[in-house]
Amino acid sequence: MLSFENDYSEGAHPRILQKLMQTNMQQEPGYGEDSFTAQAKAKIKSAIDNPNASVHFLQGGTQTNQIVIDALLKPYEGVITPDKGHINVHEAGAIEYTGHKLLALPTVNGKLTAAEVRKYLETFYDDDHHDFMVFPGMVYISFPTEYGLLYSKQELTDLHQVCQAYKIPLFIDGARLGYGLMSDEADISFKELAQLCDVFYIGGTKTGALCGEAVVFTSDNEPKHFVTIVKQHGALLAKGRLIGIQFLELFSDNLYFELSKHADEMAKIVKQGFLKKGYRPYLASATNQQFFIVEDTKIAALAKKVKFARWLRYDDTHSVIRFSTCWATTEDSVKELLTLI
Repeated sequence: MLSFENDYSEGAHPRILQKLMQTNMQQEPGYGEDSFTAQAKAKIKSAIDNPNASVHFLQGGTQTNQIVIDALLKPYEGVITPDKGHINVHEAGAIEYTGHKLLALPTVNGKLTAAEVRKYLETFYDDDHHDFMVFPGMVYISFPTEYGLLYSKQELTDLHQVCQAYKIPLFIDGARLGYGLMSDEADISFKELAQLCDVFYIGGTKTGALCGEAVVFTSDNEPKHFVTIVKQHGALLAKGRLIGIQFLELFSDNLYFELSKHADEMAKIVKQGFLKKGYRPYLASATNQQFFIVEDTKIAALAKKVKFARWLRYDDTHSVIRFSTCWATTEDSVKELLTLI
């Protein structure tokens, strides 16, 4: 059965597995103090041309979002998020579990604008009773968005400037960062993205790793005792080398970006094939996630042979379904999918 259900169905890229095997018997310190983790951090700092950045490795996306947000916010602060943001929709209340409120703003297909954020902040501080309210302590977005859309360099610049004006951090969820940066429609580089936020993370789980996300604090702004906070959340991995090795390999010989580009290229073929056969796109995604409006009867038939994500109801007879490509998607599987539709 074909699977385009998500971008983490496979295990890991063979180079990562090989590297784990090659280094398996080498004895190293624990808790991220190993030589592999140190090398991986250096490679990431070099890739964004920022030797003063601080890098930490965590196991998964929800864990990363929760810890970063909890570490940066004061007890009385909440996080501004798109209403369709991952932390507001698909993380089971993980942020609220730490005691921080989600301040969700309405968006079009999940993108926050600087104007919306500025208006919210102005309204909050214009209220004479804002001391009795949850303070907006940071802004969260994802690149790309939940719908595979991209923020332009100008949009990120504008958002970052608003955050700087109000002295709150801009946090970019990069679970699918590579797929966004390598999109044909991206007008921003890895280095530039790192300059236009205060903290972001590089998703490994969805881009060829067994697991792992790399958190990057960009401007000497790592929260005090961050490692202690990670430990308190039960997320300090004793065998930290397991993630360090994976990111060391991902950031060797441009592997991370080559895998991301491959997924985007496969998604482009999927998109062109669906359009050629008369299917309507739900929106214009230029990354590895493609959304189409399909008749429910056709969805039922297709589901017998292909795995995909049922996204939302469109009308009484149609639904939106999502097809995800990844580093492991083959041209043969894409051709078979297009034959089936």
